[in-house]
Amino acid sequence: MTSVVRWRPMRDLVTLREAMDRLVADSFVRPGWVGERERQGAIRLPLDVYSTPEELVIIASVPGVNPEDVDISIEGDNLHIKIEHKEPLENVEYIFQERPYGIYERTLTFNVPVQADKAEAVFEQGVLTLTVPKAEEIKPKIIKVKAK
Repeated sequence: MTSVVRWRPMRDLVTLREAMDRLVADSFVRPGWVGERERQGAIRLPLDVYSTPEELVIIASVPGVNPEDVDISIEGDNLHIKIEHKEPLENVEYIFQERPYGIYERTLTFNVPVQADKAEAVFEQGVLTLTVPKAEEIKPKIIKVKAK
């Protein structure tokens, strides 16, 4: 018996769009999030980093983490941040658990010389802000022009 199936092009386009969304998500979004813990042992810590003429500023949102559970080290031109987000409750049976916990890590390489000994870290309302001053030789020098 032969059956005839009506072709619905919109159904096929939606399937293609979903496939592309999955491809993009697997390529760019997924690494470092919850599923990554099983493969690498640590979760990639999401950061915001920006530069001013005087310093580099690194910001990480880490709600529920105590400052004692944050380790920051600068060796040469490498910054390493490691944060342990402890499991909220033990000896309970969760119905579902969506908030990730475990070790969050991130290593960055500075593209400019910095003064590691003058770096400061502030932890306020679940936001870690690390400020690292740039080395004097790369700070812009302003030269004022005088008229005669």
